[in-house]
This record gives sequence, structure tokens and C-alpha cells, in this order.
Amino acid sequence: MDRLRTASPYLLAAVLGGSGLLHLVVPGVFDALIPSFLPAPRAWIYGSGLIELACAAAVVVPTTRRRGALASAVLLVAVFPGNVWMAVEPGEVPRWVAVLRLPLQVPLVLWALSLAGKLPSTGWGRRR
Repeated sequence: MDRLRTASPYLLAAVLGGSGLLHLVVPGVFDALIPSFLPAPRAWIYGSGLIELACAAAVVVPTTRRRGALASAVLLVAVFPGNVWMAVEPGEVPRWVAVLRLPLQVPLVLWALSLAGKLPSTGWGRRR
């Protein structure tokens, strides 16, 4: 369990960093997340990708880990309306994929909050 706890920030950073890179390299994948009433959809996609990369970098560095994890949780909550939009108006994405994305956001937010020290400790995995 200690290995998982040690690896946890790096795993979250990999998830965020991978997603951030996808936003920059293959932005079309994220087109369906941007509501049609928002101007300049690609700017939103590139911007959120850059923010994800910044959060990933902050989570990796021990001195900025808690703030980076909290910023990651805020980002994940902030982009959730885009996931809801995609579930309502999926475009070329199969609706079932868009709907399945919605509950996946919850464990990611909780993971980031736990790294930020914002969740009460359950004692789970502690040595006695």
C-alpha cells in the first residue's frame, strides 16, 4: 500500500499529462465537449490542455503537490459541464461513451482532493 501511496501523485500526473497532450496533439477528439454557444472552441481545447499539463507538473513536484492537486480537482469540476454537454449532444461520439464518461470524473476529483489533503483520512491501508 505504501508503494501505491508513493506512486499516486505520479499516476495522477500521468493521467493529467496524457490528457493534456491529447488536447494539444489531437484536439478534434475534444470538439464534442465544447458547447456550440462558446466562441473559439479550439482555444478552449488548447487552453484546457495547457492547464492540465500545468496541473500535472505541479502534482509531480513535492513542494507544489497539494496546490497542484487542488487545482487539478478544480479543473476536473470546471470541465464537467463539457462532459454533460457531450452526453446531451454527443455529435460523432457514441452516446453510451459520452454517458459513461460522466461518473468517471468523480473518482478523479476525489483522487486529486486526497492528494491535496482535503479529504479526511480513513486510515485505509495504514500499517498497525
